[in-house]
Amino acid sequence: MRLLVTGAGGMLGREVVDHASGACEAVVGCDRAALDVGDAAAVSAVVGEVRPDAIVNCAAFTAVDRCETEVDTAYRVNRDGVAYLAAAAQRVGARVVHVSTDYVFDGTKATGYVETDAPNPQSVYGASKLAGEAALFAALPDGSLVVRTAWVFGQHGANMVKTVLRVKDTSPTLRFVDDQRGSPTSAADLAQVLVRLAGSTVTGVVHATNAGAVSWFEFVREILRQCGDDPGRVEPISSADLDPPRPAPRPANSVLDNRTLRALGWPALRPYEAALADVLAQLH
Repeated sequence: MRLLVTGAGGMLGREVVDHASGACEAVVGCDRAALDVGDAAAVSAVVGEVRPDAIVNCAAFTAVDRCETEVDTAYRVNRDGVAYLAAAAQRVGARVVHVSTDYVFDGTKATGYVETDAPNPQSVYGASKLAGEAALFAALPDGSLVVRTAWVFGQHGANMVKTVLRVKDTSPTLRFVDDQRGSPTSAADLAQVLVRLAGSTVTGVVHATNAGAVSWFEFVREILRQCGDDPGRVEPISSADLDPPRPAPRPANSVLDNRTLRALGWPALRPYEAALADVLAQLH
């Protein structure tokens, strides 16, 4: 398989390129400098030159709070960029595996979200990502796959694990919200799933996260525990108590049920605690 990876300079994209390099015949990774997915002509040129069998789209404008004011940029990347990739893929006969998010849901469901649950985004980021899903299916109905994930962490880029490692020694007490729940997901583990899906014939929507559901408060406690630090230093607060308040609303429930992967007979992603241990070992 000849694979094109967009957003290859990001936390997830770097892992996809690394994993695909040992699993694919050829891999071309394009970071933002090499390919602005919001530029239709550039997308057409790159896809036409590479002529991939599949594209894994990790490119996204993921600054959730900035999306609330930089609305045009959010839609240019998260919706229009996906449409351009899908149109270019159709011309060369490639399939597209597009990474989406838990933010397409409103977070009010009591249990994990399955692939058939109705989206209801509450933020500009979530709405722009949902618009990207729709654009993909409209332009490439027979060769497109959306993979929704959540709470991604890893050795590259900015993420909660690296944030905690940076701030844990700056104060005797750390405060994190306990009213948002999700499934922390390793970028490296997710990358393996994305590459496998790229080489498959699976279409539609798939949820892919590591096993386990926790609040941010509980996740940070686990990070400290694995670092040999005192998890009792972490105190729970509510989202309403964040100072300063966050411009974009967060889903209270970000847990994604990986029902489709189970139905396909694919092995479940390992518990997030095991994946976290690997990442901490890489970061120390």
